[in-house]
Amino acid sequence: MTDFIKLIRVYQYTKNLFVFAPLFFAGQLLHSEKLIQAAFAFGCFCLVSSSIYIINDYVDIDSDRLHPVKQNRPLASGRVNKVLALVVAMVFVLLGSGLSYWFNTHLFYVLSGYFVLNIFYCFYGKRIPLIDVFIISTGFVLRVVAGGEVSGIVLSHWLIILTFLLALFIAFAKRRDDMLKEEETGVKIRNSVSGYNMEFMTAVSSILNAVLIVCYIMYVTSAEVIARFNNKPVYLSMVFVLLGLFRYLQITMVEKNSGSPSKLVLKDRFLQVCIVLWGLFFLVLIYFKDKG
Repeated sequence: MTDFIKLIRVYQYTKNLFVFAPLFFAGQLLHSEKLIQAAFAFGCFCLVSSSIYIINDYVDIDSDRLHPVKQNRPLASGRVNKVLALVVAMVFVLLGSGLSYWFNTHLFYVLSGYFVLNIFYCFYGKRIPLIDVFIISTGFVLRVVAGGEVSGIVLSHWLIILTFLLALFIAFAKRRDDMLKEEETGVKIRNSVSGYNMEFMTAVSSILNAVLIVCYIMYVTSAEVIARFNNKPVYLSMVFVLLGLFRYLQITMVEKNSGSPSKLVLKDRFLQVCIVLWGLFFLVLIYFKDKG
């Protein structure tokens, strides 16, 4: 059972929480019907994303065996049979796509696009520098789009832009970690890493960090947001965003440990506090705005 949980990467399900973002920012998270719809989309994404992780691990078995950490994955270590893993992947993708088609055809189309995009990533896209991280970032946007489709919420362009930029920032940090692992072990971990170097990664991280901050400031100070929140100090949430981004940069460049974003969020207390405080801040502004 432990190997099965590792095979489907349950800890990566945190990424699929992005389907709830449209509901949260629209102030409808307490709307039971829409919450159930978003939860259903979350479940479908979990099933399909697990199938993709299995397929990716199957494709990367040989290279993962040379990786200091990935060599312990169920398929690379040989603890899970390859045929059984592919059967599980097939069952998961058929179940996830079938349920999404039955529930909401728009969700099915978005989920299908997500699956096709990631299959391309598994077999080819991850070998192309820049394209690899852009595919990963697009996957996060598709999660947000799916959340908007099932709940009938029109997405703000700010939500799309900030989601894409944040995912891109994290994806580049992960690639930087891959480069460090290559330098330490002398083993080629990813083909796409050959298209990067530390100077480039440092420059990109700095640029994305700056762009993210500027976009977020533009968002919280935009006329539409100020009007929506009845002139409440939404801009104060910038403190938690800055702390979170700088902490992630610190983990990436000082501690050199940005290999798994999902595990970082689950383990790093500083990041958790920043995310929780940011969430609580908006929770109060959105859901208690009529109380003063």
